[in-house]
Amino acid sequence: MTALTFRLELRRSRILAVGLAVVVLVYGGLIAAVYPILLTNTAMIQDYMKLFPKELMAAFGMSGSLADPGIFFTTYIGSFLWPVVAAIGAIALATRPAAADAERGWSDLPLGTPLTRGRYLGAAILCQVVVLAALAFVTVAGVLAVGTLVGAGFDPARFLAAGVVLWLFACAMAGVTSVVAVITLSRGVAASVTAGILIAMYLLNIVAQVQPDFAWLGDLTAFRYAGVGALIDRGAADWVGMGVFTVVAVVGWAASLFLFRRRDLLP
Repeated sequence: MTALTFRLELRRSRILAVGLAVVVLVYGGLIAAVYPILLTNTAMIQDYMKLFPKELMAAFGMSGSLADPGIFFTTYIGSFLWPVVAAIGAIALATRPAAADAERGWSDLPLGTPLTRGRYLGAAILCQVVVLAALAFVTVAGVLAVGTLVGAGFDPARFLAAGVVLWLFACAMAGVTSVVAVITLSRGVAASVTAGILIAMYLLNIVAQVQPDFAWLGDLTAFRYAGVGALIDRGAADWVGMGVFTVVAVVGWAASLFLFRRRDLLP
């Protein structure tokens, strides 16, 4: 029964997953295609970037040269495209079983079977893990595939490792969203809370980069731990950051499972 529920969740997620996959493939491919152009115009681009304050550039992940694969990926995907895609995927997937289905009265159907609440939500969480992992992989794979065609010279192992960081970042958002969805039983409220937290952390990260006196604010944001520039350029993994994302995701999902077992599903 649990396996059947998991397959059903995957089927319900196919349109969202395919749509987001197309977006990251097309965007990532186009960005990778222009990378050789950046390499040949590095000096001109660097002169242009010097017109802007270094703190402002650092706030958007541009703390080095765009000719560096890690800075390039972080600027155009890691700190720009992926947070949006991850937020859409995490919110849509995490709010569906506990909030959206409860609002529509659809939860009564699966829970009217011998399937327990824990197994029902657990299958949905496993679907979140799989779909978000697939999106992270596709995001990196698109860049690597086109990069190979244009001779960009990207390191596949380091880019795939960066994909793991992207996945954990999305899982952390899904874990938080799951808890809020179970507590509120409202898809709109859960989505607003998660999006609000993400936007607030993004702004705090910018302030922390621009104002040295408030640099400590950066440690409170997910974006402080989501950078993959050093991982791609030097192979230096941020194990603390990955650990933080893992803990947030696991705690969030565990809390949602615990609360959902006792939650009155009448909004």
